[in-house]
Amino acid sequence: MVTVKTSPPRTASLSLPSFFTSSYTFHSHNTYIQTQTPPQPEATQKKTMAAGGGNSGKSDDFQPFPVKDQLPGVDFCVCTSPSWPESILHGFQHYLVMLGTTVIVSSTIVPLMGGGNTEKAEVINTLLFVSGLNTLLQTFFGTRLPVVIGGSYVFIIPTVSIALSSRYSFLADPNERFKESMRDVQGALIVASFFTMTIGFFGFWRVFARFFSPLAAAPLVILTGLGLYSHGFPQLARCVEVGLPALIALIFFSQYIPHLIKSNRAIFDRFAILFSIVVIWVYAEILTASGAYDNSVSKTQFSCRTDRSGLTSAASWIRVPYPLQWGRPSFHAGDAVSVIAASFVAIIESTGTFIAASRYASATPIPPSVHSRGVGWLGVAILLNGLFGTGTGSTASVENAGLLGLTRVGSRRVVQISALFMLFLSVFGKFGAILASIPLPIVAALYCVLFAYVASAGLGLLQFCNLNSFRTKFILGFSLFIGLSISQYFNEYLLVSGHGPVHTQSTWFNNVMQTIFSSPATVAIMVAFFLDCTHSYWHDSVRRDNGSHWWEKFRSFNADTRTENFYSLPANLNRFFPSF
Repeated sequence: MVTVKTSPPRTASLSLPSFFTSSYTFHSHNTYIQTQTPPQPEATQKKTMAAGGGNSGKSDDFQPFPVKDQLPGVDFCVCTSPSWPESILHGFQHYLVMLGTTVIVSSTIVPLMGGGNTEKAEVINTLLFVSGLNTLLQTFFGTRLPVVIGGSYVFIIPTVSIALSSRYSFLADPNERFKESMRDVQGALIVASFFTMTIGFFGFWRVFARFFSPLAAAPLVILTGLGLYSHGFPQLARCVEVGLPALIALIFFSQYIPHLIKSNRAIFDRFAILFSIVVIWVYAEILTASGAYDNSVSKTQFSCRTDRSGLTSAASWIRVPYPLQWGRPSFHAGDAVSVIAASFVAIIESTGTFIAASRYASATPIPPSVHSRGVGWLGVAILLNGLFGTGTGSTASVENAGLLGLTRVGSRRVVQISALFMLFLSVFGKFGAILASIPLPIVAALYCVLFAYVASAGLGLLQFCNLNSFRTKFILGFSLFIGLSISQYFNEYLLVSGHGPVHTQSTWFNNVMQTIFSSPATVAIMVAFFLDCTHSYWHDSVRRDNGSHWWEKFRSFNADTRTENFYSLPANLNRFFPSF
């Protein structure tokens, strides 16, 4: 009989998973330090290999990586910040990243409403202004995570349905048609905002989050990033001679130059977005000025040329957006129900973005009460969208969450500075319009990397799960596959037939089904959450297999001392708004 001696068992790893190899110290001078803990004692004898009894080397060889409830390697966490000059540059970088979605959404819905370049510039500036306000509200009073609250793609389906409604067929003036349709969208957003605020502020989302496990969260976060694949390379390929160099430049600046050029200051990896945009934008300007697209078809010219957006000439020098600027909102029950469905999808996708942001900001898992608080303030954001008339609702920006991972700067202050850029450049419209004229294939190249970071944050949640369990394999694989498959079916059906597969006499019901089931993240979480709560749930091993035991101590706000550092409200407001 062979006696095998091993290293002493690390029982502390079950209670303090984030401190296996490192711990985080937060100092009053606003720095973030990673300190090494004493190494574990080595084994006195080498292990005997199970296969043949041979030696395996040192006792710590081939050990699994320890589970981390806080992501290590982050340079600045949620409550620490770089120097002020560097923070301002990071904030401007976040502004540039969120600007792409703002322009894409506005450029999609405004022409269908009957608006021209002037109306499009005004809607873009209005959406930027409201996004700045909503980002400040979310970072101060919502989840307190470094998330940008901006325009959402999920509201495009009900908005387009309203814009193409036959009720405007008698209006010959396009400007009047634009205002009428915008008022209907405003009314629907206002009604939907009360639904979202009710879900959040009354604690309904907290109840859902209490049953949330890492196994159910992983497909949600993964498809929050991967589900936006159509906005990546397919949009880049519309002008591949501009988009592909942008993608290569971003990867080169962020992943290769930092290893080729050794420096004490992380410059290229933290500001790879700025370097890539400047270099490729200048390159695109040269192509435009040299006449490379003079004989191209109109679609190519619109995608590749730097002088075809029409925003710079249409934007006002100074214009302050204000509530009800398009007139008094109109209310229609069918429109409201359609937008409520979109707001439900926005809640789900924002939850996935919140989780990804918490990982890249090196925060602990989000308590259910903080999830619910963030959803409540998302409802306030949609209310402001309706009052100001942005034409779309709000959601947590996926691309900006990916930027946290790319730069390894998860600072809350940086995102708040980006909100100030949104407010300032939305008022001084000419300056913002110049930046909004960045060719969209460059923006799509950024998305290819940033959305991938969000998806990888979801993959990181699998460290809490037992991947050797067949139950885990089924729930994970099936929810991912069915989330992509169903949404792809609904989207392809819409493109080919001009309507969704659910095509009844009730337009609002068709819009509800199309909005919900065309979202990969929404389908995936519905499937994963249902299976995780019903499949073999009475077995004792389920709580360990789905990772619930790792998140158990974060179910209550006061159960872990680190939670207050990351998620408590400013000015000791927790006394008036306690978290349960």
